[in-house]
Amino acid sequence: MTESERLKNLNVPSGRFDCVLDTDTYNEIDDQFALSLLLKSEKPNVKAIYAAPFFNSNSTSPEDGMEKSYDEILKLLTLMGNEEMKKNVYRGSKTYLPDEKTPVQSEAAAHLVKLASGYTAEKPLYVVAIGAITNVASAILTDPSITDKIVLVWLGGHYTSWAEPAHEFNMMQDIAAARIVFGCGCPLVQLPCMGVVSSFYASEPELDYWLKGKNALCDYLVEHTVEAAEQYAKGRVWSRIIWDVTAVGWLLNDNDRFMLSEIIHSPIPEYDGYYSYDNRRHFIRRVTYIIRDNLLQELFTVLAK
Repeated sequence: MTESERLKNLNVPSGRFDCVLDTDTYNEIDDQFALSLLLKSEKPNVKAIYAAPFFNSNSTSPEDGMEKSYDEILKLLTLMGNEEMKKNVYRGSKTYLPDEKTPVQSEAAAHLVKLASGYTAEKPLYVVAIGAITNVASAILTDPSITDKIVLVWLGGHYTSWAEPAHEFNMMQDIAAARIVFGCGCPLVQLPCMGVVSSFYASEPELDYWLKGKNALCDYLVEHTVEAAEQYAKGRVWSRIIWDVTAVGWLLNDNDRFMLSEIIHSPIPEYDGYYSYDNRRHFIRRVTYIIRDNLLQELFTVLAK
């Protein structure tokens, strides 16, 4: 892929587009919002959903996190009344990459390789990733030719001015995988967490006003967002980050209506939690600012349909 082709594919897609979603859905409530917005919006043609591994207090291992995410995806599809989509949900990796050369085999990685092979640089497949990037990196290691056929939109890492910018949950779970996707040359849109998408949040009054009572999906999202927030802020003022939505928002970002971004040379995530830099590396797009109210209005409007 030439640099001009890469830069062209770093623009927001026009019209309808094919995409897949890679998500650690059980990790936090924001994945559920992102998945729901993607499936209920008009422009995306969602070809598959992949369950990503994660390990924190909501799981006992990366494999357990992936399995719980797989089940949560199915639950959301039931709430949406989208039973047909369930046949396109795939289990992802049970572990993170052991090194930068060895893929982890999974249904998700195998499906992505096969699906992406049918696309081209002129008509790419958009891969939206909002968890550890293990599944996508494994697919790239399995078949490097797909880097010319996909556009990767990944919410991972912090903004470079943040302390330990590469020490972010999605990225630090599998730094080896992050180094692969930042170095492979595929068109990459990065949504940094702290310092950028951390400004995207919702409060309980907003959730109640715009979503409560609209449909079963909305009630589920409101209930579990409030429940998650009150685990750490009961009796106090709170707003709950739902930043995974911004990765989907970028694909809908016609005329920069939801966010602003810049073109930079691809940074290098290091194992010590920082980035290093080389201005000879290829370009990526990095989101720099979220127009919070515009994107929140879009989210609430689409989900409440």
